[in-house]
Amino acid sequence: MIVIFKILQVILALSLLIVIHELGHFTFAKLFGIRVDKFFLFFDAGGFKHFSSKESRWFTRLFPKAAQAETEYGIGWLPLGGYCKICGMIDESLDLEQMKSEPKPWEFRTKKAWKRLLVMAGGVLYNFLFAIFAYVLILAIWGRTYISNEDSAIYVNDLAYEMGFRSGDRILAMDDYRPEDFSMLQADLARRSVHKVSVLRDSDTLELYIDQAMIGDVLSSPLMFDLAVPFVVDSVMSSSPNSRAGLRRGDRIVALDGEAVPYLQDSRPILAALADSSVNASIVRGADTLSLPLQVDTAGRLGVYMKAPPIRRQSYNLLTAIPAGFKMTFESISGYLNDLKLVATPSTRAYKSVGSFIAIGQVFPSAWDWYRFMEILAMLSIMLGVMNLIPIPALDGGHILFTLYEMLTGRKPSERFLLAAQMIGMFLLLALMFLAFGNDIGRLMN
Repeated sequence: MIVIFKILQVILALSLLIVIHELGHFTFAKLFGIRVDKFFLFFDAGGFKHFSSKESRWFTRLFPKAAQAETEYGIGWLPLGGYCKICGMIDESLDLEQMKSEPKPWEFRTKKAWKRLLVMAGGVLYNFLFAIFAYVLILAIWGRTYISNEDSAIYVNDLAYEMGFRSGDRILAMDDYRPEDFSMLQADLARRSVHKVSVLRDSDTLELYIDQAMIGDVLSSPLMFDLAVPFVVDSVMSSSPNSRAGLRRGDRIVALDGEAVPYLQDSRPILAALADSSVNASIVRGADTLSLPLQVDTAGRLGVYMKAPPIRRQSYNLLTAIPAGFKMTFESISGYLNDLKLVATPSTRAYKSVGSFIAIGQVFPSAWDWYRFMEILAMLSIMLGVMNLIPIPALDGGHILFTLYEMLTGRKPSERFLLAAQMIGMFLLLALMFLAFGNDIGRLMN
């Protein structure tokens, strides 16, 4: 049931973003008097479609004039995106018959280069504008909540340990950058191609030099920097087997059966092995160290609430949320561009982290959450916009590149060249899709 719910969220999110993207092309085309033949969510390959404003009988009965309208609106059967078929343009529809006729005043190919450029950039522009809108809405309603890196220590996995980090380190700087959001430490390490990390270990400041050959491993290593959580008791559950054991708020458990547990993560394998039995806990209370016998439940837990991590909250009103929303959008665009740079660098092996709809589905929550849904929508909108800027002929970036070439040189690429480029671009996109699905399947199997 959870899988189905996540699939529905993916379909809803991508459908909304595809419509917004294509609406950008549609708006500018209409603005410049260019005829739009089709506006479709998903592809109607082979002429098969779930809905058509011109062919669905129930719709044409309700709206008789729709059948004679200039644009056909519809939903195709192949859920690999969507398209806006602009008259007189070589696109994914590969409609060559239209291109053989004499150019008409309402066609894309007869318009000035700067107008064609805006039509092609409209989809990306709308994706970025939607991301700004989403972030402004998020900040105005919920504000910004994050774990402060300044007050937090890391708990490392094997990769981080191999790179020289140790549990309990506080990351002070990555080269000249001082991280603020603890949850972004791993992404910052990869995206910024960091060469030197300054850490505070106990009372000493150390400098760790990062082997750039390991950046690919950083991208694929889950929880490289987990939050090091001291085992400090906030309260005891009323249903806990230790409700009368004498635990107090502020008690820090430092050892279990004589085995040191500096952090909560260290206690988990010990407690799991002692499930449904007792354990002798060494507890620091003020200046004293006490020993208390505690009961471990069948799930390997002590039944206590932990002290909350250092969380910072920033509140915004609508006026302050607008510039903050712009800032978050441009920071996200910059971060995703750095991600693409890593993917395009084979030595980083970042291409192994490329994912498809399966990977996208995994980031959605298992229960409806408006905050998370809006946050993911903003992120995906930026990803869709940036991906479409890649100068591959089948994407907007390829069309933009050819139009800029025409504006700079005064020479327009031939229709034959554009057709060949479009077909090559579509082949490259299919190859990228196979890579993404292959990576996802490999991760599921592992």
